[in-house]
Amino acid sequence: MKKGYRVIAPDRYLRSEPLPQRIEVPRDPSSAAFPVCAALITEGSDVLVPNIGLNPTRAGLFHTLRDMGADLTFENERDEGGEPVADLRVRYSPDMTGIDVPPDRAASMIDEYPVLSVVAANARGTTRMTGVAELRVKESDRIDAMAKGLRAAGIAVEEGEDWWAIQGNGPGSVKGGITAKACLDHRIAMSFLVLGLASQNPVTVDDAAPVATSFPVFEPLMSDLGAHLARGNR
Repeated sequence: MKKGYRVIAPDRYLRSEPLPQRIEVPRDPSSAAFPVCAALITEGSDVLVPNIGLNPTRAGLFHTLRDMGADLTFENERDEGGEPVADLRVRYSPDMTGIDVPPDRAASMIDEYPVLSVVAANARGTTRMTGVAELRVKESDRIDAMAKGLRAAGIAVEEGEDWWAIQGNGPGSVKGGITAKACLDHRIAMSFLVLGLASQNPVTVDDAAPVATSFPVFEPLMSDLGAHLARGNR
């Protein structure tokens, strides 16, 4: 044996036997964002979204919505699989106001900014989002895609390389009546479909096929909640 080497114990002394467990896997907060935001801007809504993961690294959107005045409560808070979990009770919230979203919150909600912009368009005042340069290099340039669609729908949007700001005029103020470009981006497509639920005129998305990338049951789930989503003829 070479000097400086040591003998490793046989595997039988190191092996541990895994034991089966029943683990409830929390549901994805990024997907939950769409029915949550839809309920907040759609008159008469009262929706319970169960078993949503509230890990602090993922739950920034929900805290931001509550900062805006959303009627969003965490019910039956608990730990499951080592993660904080709650059922989200969401009600129509016509009195939401714009805020400055803390830039240090971006990492915990980076995928939720497109649908947050839809809520901001239906709130009163300016919602400013900073430190979000990553949105420029997701599946699409999400700031650009959302800004173009929101402007076409009658919403004032300002933007920079790593920030954007949306001027909301309150419930019922979004004109709609547009065909939004999804840019092959599932979150852009779903965000504009949510926008159409509360706009004065219908919103069409040019290609909703990318939704299946992350949320294949989006259409039936939203329809079950009362949303009217119609497929156009090609």
